[in-house]
This record gives sequence, C-alpha cells and structure tokens, in this order.
Amino acid sequence: MTKKKDQPIDLNHLEPDEKIKYEIAEELGLLDRVLDHGWKSLSSKETGRIGGMITKRKKQEEMKEDTVTGNKTALNHEK
Repeated sequence: MTKKKDQPIDLNHLEPDEKIKYEIAEELGLLDRVLDHGWKSLSSKETGRIGGMITKRKKQEEMKEDTVTGNKTALNHEK
C-alpha cells in the first residue's frame, strides 16, 4: 500500500484549501522545493508566511462575498 506522502502531487486536482497553499508557495518561490522535498523542507518562518497569507486571502474572499451578498457582518467584526 502506498502512503499519500509517497504519491506524486497532482496540482490540477487539489481541494480549494490545498490549491491556495500551493499557489502561495509558488508566489513565494518555494513550490519547487515543496514538490521535490515536501513541506518538511521549509523553515517555520516560510510555513508561517504561507499560513498568514492563506488567512489573509480567506478573509479577503469573505469580505468580497459579504459585499456581493450585502451581508454586513464582516464590517461589524472590525469595529
């Protein structure tokens, strides 16, 4: 039985959360290292940076959706 870690990563068939993570790694110039050596090859600073950017993107997406739907909850949380 093959472990998930041993299987090659198919960048075209990722869950939305995983896709964002890989997109950010690519933007930071870390994708090649992740694909070659796995996430464990990154420093805590690099993984923290990716995590922070994921959080920021998700927050921006929520704000955009709230603006489109007219939901004011995102604005109320900022006060």
